[in-house]
Amino acid sequence: MGGMKAMGQRSWSVTQPLELCDLPDPTPRADEVRVRVAVIGVNPVDWKMMNGSPLRLAARLFGPPLPFVPGIDFAGTIDAVGARVTGLKIGDRVVGGTDFSRGQRGSYAQYVTARADQLCTLPDSVSLEVAGSLPVAGVTAFMSVMELGKLGKAAPGAAVLILGAAGGVGQCATQIARMNGARVVGVCSTRNLELVRGLGAEVAIDYSVGDALAQAKSHGPYQVIVDCVGGYSAAACRAMLVPGGRHVVVAEGSFLQMLVPPFATKLVLGRSTTPRLRALVDGVASGAIRVSIAARFPLEQAAQAHALSQQGRTNGKIILLA
Repeated sequence: MGGMKAMGQRSWSVTQPLELCDLPDPTPRADEVRVRVAVIGVNPVDWKMMNGSPLRLAARLFGPPLPFVPGIDFAGTIDAVGARVTGLKIGDRVVGGTDFSRGQRGSYAQYVTARADQLCTLPDSVSLEVAGSLPVAGVTAFMSVMELGKLGKAAPGAAVLILGAAGGVGQCATQIARMNGARVVGVCSTRNLELVRGLGAEVAIDYSVGDALAQAKSHGPYQVIVDCVGGYSAAACRAMLVPGGRHVVVAEGSFLQMLVPPFATKLVLGRSTTPRLRALVDGVASGAIRVSIAARFPLEQAAQAHALSQQGRTNGKIILLA
């Protein structure tokens, strides 16, 4: 094979623009597969890693050499399989997330390599566009609600509060909570009230009309409160939890919040694994999870996709087509 196209930064300077790079086609290690990428989900973490977030330093220390290729979400078709890989074969349609801590480049490329435990195969009923939108937002939501939030151990009909319910993680979290029998209260802007109700929230609260937490309190107490915004008072949130309830902060909230008794606040950093991805893909296949695509860009227009993402006004996913 020849080389592949990727969008990358040729230096670690945060002012370095994304540009089209020619790179060798990656060769999968014995425990990896190579995927011909079709769709890449765009997430805020992608441009934050370009602009100097702590994850950028981690990528510089532990990731592959320059150019720095951003991106985590991908969906596509396996076209090479490492010698020790079982259960996956050439031609399988898969969704997954790259992991720079494993020496893998990001997903803004025509090919990626990943281990089997970072992937999930797709049924014919789930499109690559929808699948490519799932990993970061969906896995973060799943971990928030089901793993850190422990919703599965709660009684049916337990209440879940989603702060920022119209965002990428918030939409997934709302639907995952509903899919698992919870009663969902979602907080969002005026223009997104109907959207959040349509995702299954029993109550949609407009944060522009009075104090959102004060409005939410009358619909609690809550088994899980997921803060996808990061700006809400941890103490006020914890005061609305049932005994043993969990407050999960998705956004770049303060790590100090985790150190305040009764230690009910958890920070989440999504990481794609096969079981998490399978739960999401099954949810999409059953119709319990819907994903809307707000905008599509060719891979070469990744900078324009980032500019749109930074506006924070889209109701659906932004994707790149490789």
